[in-house]
Amino acid sequence: MKLRVYYEDTDLGGVVYHSKYLNFCERARSEIFFKKGASPVFEDYHFVVKSIEANFLYSAKLGDILEIKTQVLEIKRASIILFQTIFNENLKRDIFEMKVVLVCLKNNKISKIPEYFLKIFD
Repeated sequence: MKLRVYYEDTDLGGVVYHSKYLNFCERARSEIFFKKGASPVFEDYHFVVKSIEANFLYSAKLGDILEIKTQVLEIKRASIILFQTIFNENLKRDIFEMKVVLVCLKNNKISKIPEYFLKIFD
């Protein structure tokens, strides 16, 4: 997924706020579902973030074009581990990377991932 950095994403110096990188990755995860005509919420199932390991490599700036890439590392019974990177087209390099563990919930309790979601991530 590609996006442009807007003024609302930056501080007065035009540097992207650190929390925005997490927002960009969250948006890219939702986009995985939308591109397949699906929703990230299915019946009473949805995912929540259990843990994140993040590395801020370089800063993005106002106007930069970013590409967020998502790779499935592992699918377990009730969780999915993803690796996400943000590539800055202006710098021609990755500027952010993170490993995120998502846990499937049904009625706010940890649950086995339904087939509906498994088809999205294959």
